[in-house]
Amino acid sequence: MTGRTTPPPVEPDPHSGRERRAVRLRRAAKLTSVVLPVCLIGWLSWQAVANSTRDVTSHPAVSPHYAEGDRVDADGPSGAAAPEGSPSAGAPAPSPSASAAGTANLPLAGRTVLLDPGHNTGNAKHTADINRKVDIGNSRKECDTTGTSTNAGYSEAEYTLDVVHRARQILQDRGATVVLTQDGDRPWGPCIDERARIGNEAKADAAVSIHADGAPASGSGFHVIMPAKVVAGPADTSAIVDPSHRLGVLLRDTFKAGTGEPTSTYIGQQGLDTRSDLGGLNLSKVPKVFIECGNMRNTGDAGRMSDPEWRQRAAQAVADALTSYLTG
Repeated sequence: MTGRTTPPPVEPDPHSGRERRAVRLRRAAKLTSVVLPVCLIGWLSWQAVANSTRDVTSHPAVSPHYAEGDRVDADGPSGAAAPEGSPSAGAPAPSPSASAAGTANLPLAGRTVLLDPGHNTGNAKHTADINRKVDIGNSRKECDTTGTSTNAGYSEAEYTLDVVHRARQILQDRGATVVLTQDGDRPWGPCIDERARIGNEAKADAAVSIHADGAPASGSGFHVIMPAKVVAGPADTSAIVDPSHRLGVLLRDTFKAGTGEPTSTYIGQQGLDTRSDLGGLNLSKVPKVFIECGNMRNTGDAGRMSDPEWRQRAAQAVADALTSYLTG
């Protein structure tokens, strides 16, 4: 070949292959030093979540919202320590004072009370029905009457139902089962014998019939009527005379203190009266009293009974007297 010089042959570098392998190994080591810790962290995190899930789902019967009265031991059913993180771990057992507080908040739990709102706003339209005579043991008497009213037209039937509704709420809040003889849902009545029968069939622990009087305007104040001993025909009050007297005295004292209403100036003695001519008492088999909360024909009494705030105090007094009687 004219004009060219052939260069000498190049000797192969015996270290070049090893260098390239070393570089690759160093790069792989760096990558491994980054990837492995990341993977390890991810795996540990997954295990933590999985273990946490197993701790919760392995105790399906344990709930942070225990049914009232249920007791969950902190050591679990087997006596072993509860798993950390479970709802029962570290939770103190309910104390006896907590149970006592629950009972104190419902002092009338398991008790039945009959409230009898006197008369019915529809009675005046059903005179034939309410004039029918019924057997009260020692005589026969009208099924019911229309009741009285204030001079302004506020009826006794409206008053009694309102006070009963207010007293019912208080008693229910204390745990009582409250039965009414009527709830404004009947066109008339019921008759006096049925009113007594409702309390008997409910096996009431105590009964109060709410009324307001229609005496001469010069008389004022309230009084409580208790049953006399009557044993005649379907009537036998022998078993209820004494407990009814105790209920009557409690109601007299509580009503006077709670409402400020004075005791009657025209009937009874110190706000108490005993009668044998009332079918609602004669036929009762459970302790029962009547209360005439005031005289609707008296201007002062009528003004108080027409006041919703005073009626609330009257209801509170009735409920408090029943509570004292049933818990005393």
